[in-house]
Amino acid sequence: MNLAIIGLGYVGLPLCLQFARNGVRVLGLDIDVEKVSALNAGRSYIQHIPAAEIKKLVRAGKFSAATDFAKINNVAAVLICVPTPLKKNRVPDLSFVLKTGKSIAPHLQRGQLVVLESTTYPGTTENELRAVLEKGSGLKAGRDFHLAFSPEREDPGNPDSQVADIPKVIGGYTPACLAAAKKIYGQAIRTLVPVANCRTAEAAKLLENVFRGVNIALVNELKGVYAAMDIDIWDVIAAARTKPFGFMPFYPGPGLGGHCIPIDPFYLAWKARQVGQETRFVELAGEINRAMPAKVVARVAQALAARQKKLRGARVLVLGLAYKANVEDDRESPSYALLDLLAARGAQVAYHDPHVPVIKPTREHPHWAGTKSVNWNRQVISRFDSVLISTKHDAVNFQQLADWAKLIVDTRNALAPCRVAPEKVWKA
Repeated sequence: MNLAIIGLGYVGLPLCLQFARNGVRVLGLDIDVEKVSALNAGRSYIQHIPAAEIKKLVRAGKFSAATDFAKINNVAAVLICVPTPLKKNRVPDLSFVLKTGKSIAPHLQRGQLVVLESTTYPGTTENELRAVLEKGSGLKAGRDFHLAFSPEREDPGNPDSQVADIPKVIGGYTPACLAAAKKIYGQAIRTLVPVANCRTAEAAKLLENVFRGVNIALVNELKGVYAAMDIDIWDVIAAARTKPFGFMPFYPGPGLGGHCIPIDPFYLAWKARQVGQETRFVELAGEINRAMPAKVVARVAQALAARQKKLRGARVLVLGLAYKANVEDDRESPSYALLDLLAARGAQVAYHDPHVPVIKPTREHPHWAGTKSVNWNRQVISRFDSVLISTKHDAVNFQQLADWAKLIVDTRNALAPCRVAPEKVWKA
């Protein structure tokens, strides 16, 4: 094997396949036995990755998967793509990164390259991860093995987003480490963006996602301001985006989801506090975005009250469980917060998502595990007192929803092109 990639999820698996397509022999490592078995059998568990492509690369001997981390002893590089979630008090949780480091350290060889791709705060690679690797291997980073950070830039659900075409930021622990990382990534990625060190690369990734979080918070806040003036925020954004310079459109919604935007700002805020700095602007944006699910539920209650119906006891369907359109990824999805808040207020809740037929067990929402998506037909949809649009999937026929549903609360402007009675639709 020329390369090992640890963590075969939405980041690691596409990276494995891109390297394998370019002729690199790739070993994918994961602690999930079912994932490993599926991949070696040529099956895919991520909707936008075709099984045929995995099968082709497995048969060609370019890609295989395993659970034994000792197998890294015969690869040139190890790329780490594991989760970096938050703990309950919004403190960074590096346990997956550090456990991975401890697992590979005893098998680390002289001259090998280790790259962390998981989003984290500046200093993680050259401090925490380096310490674990050096302690477990007896080797020194920058002298005996190379160490680097290169943040992932995946955009699931976007057919125009290809791994090979997304510029790759790379920061090395030393100039030699950077050179080693550039040599590896140059085999699969067209444009490399070398930066001064690991800290700069880590900070760049945080800036990318903080930028998005802050701007989403801005339009979420303006949505309420403009609504009070009887102005539709969606019309405002549509007009503003015609400016060919100095403006980038962001859109409001029911809250933030995914593995980056809801989490990364708090990594930066935590690290800033460690060096005696405040991130008031970033944290305010986080507060605005975290408050959105409660505001949406209040809007549902208001819409029902206008029809002389209480939220308690009402049947409410949450449309869309995935955190973004056209994917099955439900990590940190605001739909879970909506389900929890609606249920806490006594509503009878269900969900429909063509990409998520059954809710899998999660660390944050184990109580919803096993819940199934309801069927999509007039008989089922018309039984609900209100439908709350949380995710705008292309696979959903919103005209059918407009025809079938009694009442709709739309957080995504999904019904804009539909023929629907105005009294049926409440925007949130």
